[in-house]
Amino acid sequence: MEAEAQLATEGNPLVSLIMLVLFAALAVIPFWKIWSRTGHSGFWGLLAVVPIANLIALWVLAFKKWPRDEGS
Repeated sequence: MEAEAQLATEGNPLVSLIMLVLFAALAVIPFWKIWSRTGHSGFWGLLAVVPIANLIALWVLAFKKWPRDEGS
């Protein structure tokens, strides 16, 4: 049992890095597009991978007056 647990935690660091970048891209790209479409900076999308900050950003997005709404 111990050997199986040890095997599961060991691995190629390059594979881990690729998985981390893939996860970050899958999380950030949609958030970036959403923030951009609301008229905000797309850099807010980077908060998607920061714990707690992603929830705060979601609340800001939900309740803040959007720049696109100010023109109408």
